[in-house]
Amino acid sequence: MKTDVIIVGAGPAGIFTALEMLRKGTKKHIVMIEKGKPVEKRVCPKSKTGKCVNCKPCNITTGFSGAGAFSDGKLSLSSDVGGDLPTLIGVDNAQQLIDYTDTVYLEFGADTHIEGLGHTDEVKEIRKRAIKAGLKLVDCPIRHLGTEKAQQLYHDIEKYLIDNGVEILFDTNCDNIIIENNTAKGVIITAKGKTQNLYANTIVVATGRRGTEWLETMCNEHGIAHTPGTVDVGVRVEVRNEVMENINNVLYESKLIGYPKPFKNKVRTFCQNPGGFVSQENYDNDLAVVNGHSYKNLKSNNTNLAILCSHDFREPFNQPVAYAQKVGELSNMLGAGGILVQRFGDILDGKRTWQDELDRSNVRPTLPDAVAGDITSAIPYRTMINIINFIKAVDNVVPGFAADETLLYAPELKFYSNRVKMSADLKTSVNNLYCLGDSSGWTRGLMMASVMGVLMGRQLV
Repeated sequence: MKTDVIIVGAGPAGIFTALEMLRKGTKKHIVMIEKGKPVEKRVCPKSKTGKCVNCKPCNITTGFSGAGAFSDGKLSLSSDVGGDLPTLIGVDNAQQLIDYTDTVYLEFGADTHIEGLGHTDEVKEIRKRAIKAGLKLVDCPIRHLGTEKAQQLYHDIEKYLIDNGVEILFDTNCDNIIIENNTAKGVIITAKGKTQNLYANTIVVATGRRGTEWLETMCNEHGIAHTPGTVDVGVRVEVRNEVMENINNVLYESKLIGYPKPFKNKVRTFCQNPGGFVSQENYDNDLAVVNGHSYKNLKSNNTNLAILCSHDFREPFNQPVAYAQKVGELSNMLGAGGILVQRFGDILDGKRTWQDELDRSNVRPTLPDAVAGDITSAIPYRTMINIINFIKAVDNVVPGFAADETLLYAPELKFYSNRVKMSADLKTSVNNLYCLGDSSGWTRGLMMASVMGVLMGRQLV
């Protein structure tokens, strides 16, 4: 089979590549390959059973719109947030693309309200406390879709693509890329046990964080120029809404960055979910990682957010993805294959957390099947010390954040540490091959991945 453009992965980067091509009047035939299901068929059994049954592939992380459909759907509207794409294409260009992409989301039903605007005096006070604590506050306008609203929005985009001639192959795995004489010719796919070659003039790989390891394997196998990047290892923190009330009301999402002593690694908050829920995602090799999301209407008594510690490795080590996976595997081992949770006070006291202690706590876990235990037995010492000292610093900005009952879940891992080398027009070292989104190592999150797709779509028209 031969087509014009193959897009591997139907996450935000792949979606907006096809969407922008259509909006610009392309006559090319587009085939999207997606390992998971259409967004309307993505159902997590845990919502009914209360327990993860380890679907293969995971319906939370795979399927049309990727992990975005089951996240809380936050669109960061500043080029300061979302990865390093601005360093590749220019800050002004990135911001213009964000503004344009935002209008597309609005056309498909995104909420017109923007979080984090106004409250000038309150933001100044929060920033003052952050500076005093040795932290940097990055205030970024947020358009919050909400988990249930995001699914409807992406369903509408899915229907638009199909109605306009985009062929989407669901439940189809991309096994390999066909490269001959340093030119991408097609891909090898498997669906319903049948393997075949699919050829095209242009191959776009946009496999998301879940596909980072696979893309790194492709880079090594085919000589696609790439470099090890930063790997983030951390925890998901959960506190009562009352503790985060001021931050939630003023900023919605507080993006705090610090370099705590003694190691001075970069540590940051990420993906804050007021009134949200902690969730579990399953990756390849049965790796369970923690995440968080929030609905537009359904709310909990808690706020959760990630605290991530960045690690930049040097020669001779060049396997940051594998490193993070090993940390995750050790956490899963201690959690009987699931997510570990521990109270912050117990960490400081050098003891594990027991279930009966969680049962009588003010902070009740919103991930009920998380296993009470000792995350410090799995997370490396350097990472753990950075996280502890960062939490103590944040407590000066958000009083009560470092309370004994604050919950820490592990592992929180971000797989975007393999960075594909490319030019400003997104060309890789292999002719006719493009790599986009979080799996490329250049973006982090919905908006910037979508922006990269828009840029790609305009070049492929």
